[in-house]
Amino acid sequence: MPRHTPGQRPSAAPRAASRHAASRRARWGLRCATAVSALVLAASGVGHALVSGLDSGVDRIDPFHGLGDRPQSTDGTNLLVVGVDGRDRISADQRHAYRLGGAPCDCTDTLMLVHLAADGGRASVVSLPRDSYVRLPAHTDRKTGERRPERPGKLNAAYAAGGPKLTVRTVERLTRVHVDHYLEVDFSSFMSTVDALGGVEICTPRPLRDRYSGLDLPAGTSRLNGGQALQYVRARHLDGGSDLGRVQRQQRFMASLVAKATDSGVLMNPVEFRRVASSVLESLRADHGFGADEMMALGRGLRGFSPRSSEFSTVPLRDTDYRAPGLGSTVRWDERKAARLFTALREDRPLAQAAVPRGKPGARRGPRPSPVEVAPSEIRVEVRNGTDRPGLGRRIDDRLRATGFRTTGVPANARRDDVERTTIEYDPRWDRSARSLAAALPGARLRESPGRGPVLTVTAGARHHTVRPVRAADPVSNASELRSVRGDEVNCGGKKSPGA
Repeated sequence: MPRHTPGQRPSAAPRAASRHAASRRARWGLRCATAVSALVLAASGVGHALVSGLDSGVDRIDPFHGLGDRPQSTDGTNLLVVGVDGRDRISADQRHAYRLGGAPCDCTDTLMLVHLAADGGRASVVSLPRDSYVRLPAHTDRKTGERRPERPGKLNAAYAAGGPKLTVRTVERLTRVHVDHYLEVDFSSFMSTVDALGGVEICTPRPLRDRYSGLDLPAGTSRLNGGQALQYVRARHLDGGSDLGRVQRQQRFMASLVAKATDSGVLMNPVEFRRVASSVLESLRADHGFGADEMMALGRGLRGFSPRSSEFSTVPLRDTDYRAPGLGSTVRWDERKAARLFTALREDRPLAQAAVPRGKPGARRGPRPSPVEVAPSEIRVEVRNGTDRPGLGRRIDDRLRATGFRTTGVPANARRDDVERTTIEYDPRWDRSARSLAAALPGARLRESPGRGPVLTVTAGARHHTVRPVRAADPVSNASELRSVRGDEVNCGGKKSPGA
């Protein structure tokens, strides 16, 4: 497979050595959810008896024993789905082919909450970024047996420090959502599930290349096998390096995989179902309470995969590069927005209702933010005043910062003071960031400037310098994703390509 430089942001960057080392630890996102979803969707289609026979092989753990001060149990069912590395369980040839060198990390790659509504009519999935800044509760170290006091850390470190039990405690403390069941899967389960389904089709409107994961997909529709699918969901050098972009890509794959499971007829064929379900279960770990009845309930919740019954989200973030002492770069949640999101889960309400504060339906001040591809917090901007209007650069800088862009905060004067139209200069490798910034400056001219690097330059002109609020696009809409996996020619630019 040929090597290519990433399409959005160059791989060489400050702290390259540490970032490159980290990239070898696969961030395969929602792979755990895809595997579990395929299993439980199938479970609802072929009957309780068959599921009862299959779940006897699940590796059982007890992550809830001895937990105190837990959130109150509420309507519906909440599952904490955890993805772990497990590259030691796949063959040497697979590790080489799919760039999975190095030792597996004793940590979680993915954490997400899945909420099944009490009426069985909705499934809500919330991704929890693994680098979230948290306070790890006091615990007994799983390796040394020593008692550790409460301390700051990253969310994924909870597993290494205290295993599933500390992971559950940390998530419950963060979200105040009661976890009813714990599910854990790894690379092996993800790859074997995709292969058991005969591969999964993904629509990519533009080529996707990441020389670190080995991903190399043309524009159009490609059929991915298990290893290629792993490359697609774990690639770190796409989407401008944005965690949100990676989560959206992972959720897009989840939609495609479940659509394949529901459309292929495997759910209604007992022989095919047993083959697929066995592939999933061989690497699944779950709490003792997650048995056949729970699989059936989860299957009923996810079976009707439609805009009305399933929804995806990720925790709202306030700072994607929070420098915590001794921890390096972490992400900080937007506590106010996150609280609304998890309140909706606790109250068994759709996540869409969390966008507006409770008690103020429809309340909104100012213009509605426009959705963009790259989150403003991921885009670095410097502003220059290209007019003779004093303070124009400062006003634009302040307003871009207010809508979330990472401005320098020190606007300067351009070489000319007679610029007619506001211009955005950008390195073509950051084209998606440039388009997102342009959405905040309607009418601004985009001008390519190869070799500029990651900082975009706004030169304010006499026209088109009004700043409009923008926000990262909502997590994947099931409607649009299901259209794309069924061959929507518009989404794929009218192109279809053979299996990658």
